[in-house]
Amino acid sequence: MLLATLSDMSSEGIEAVARPRKRGEYAKTRARRQEILEAALQVFAASGYRNGSLREVAERVGMSEAGLLHHFPSKVALLEGVLRTRDDQSFDIVSPELLHGAALLEGLAALAEYNSTVPGIVELFCILSAEATASDHPAHEYFQERYRVTVELVERAVQEMADAGQLRGGTTPQSAARTMVALMDGLQVQWLLDRDSVDMPSEIRNYVATLTVPHVS
Repeated sequence: MLLATLSDMSSEGIEAVARPRKRGEYAKTRARRQEILEAALQVFAASGYRNGSLREVAERVGMSEAGLLHHFPSKVALLEGVLRTRDDQSFDIVSPELLHGAALLEGLAALAEYNSTVPGIVELFCILSAEATASDHPAHEYFQERYRVTVELVERAVQEMADAGQLRGGTTPQSAARTMVALMDGLQVQWLLDRDSVDMPSEIRNYVATLTVPHVS
């Protein structure tokens, strides 16, 4: 929850005084979980989810597989943690609650700029999204929902541009949204293959420019 009740805050404060070690233990556990997630990201990015093993993830953080399972009870749980971490990073840059219309589309360009600094995450996403086209893949429903939500968010932003008189004629919000999402994913693959020749943020901004009515001063 984003907001805690006063009673919740009070109980937390009492517990912190009564058992000061718990907070330290929690911080260590949280740091350890983050370390595991980063290792899993590297393993899954290099080998894919199906071929990447829990043993390899555990070895990267210097612990046993049993110790890893204490933090993440299954490989699926670990995958969910990795995907959730990526989503949290994305929403820190593109906040649908704060950004609307053209500002949200600019946020997508900023997200692409950030992604260019974390190639491991981009590799992981591309590998997993391809693997997850199989209906029995544990991330299949995640990617289905992700694309549905992403297209809806972009479509909403383009519709807001249309309502503000900023959208060029002949463009439909749904078509623009589908094209934008396809462009972003396609650019990521091209960038991974040849990072020197692809400028993802610029290409996204160029596409947004084709949607926008020119500003006349």
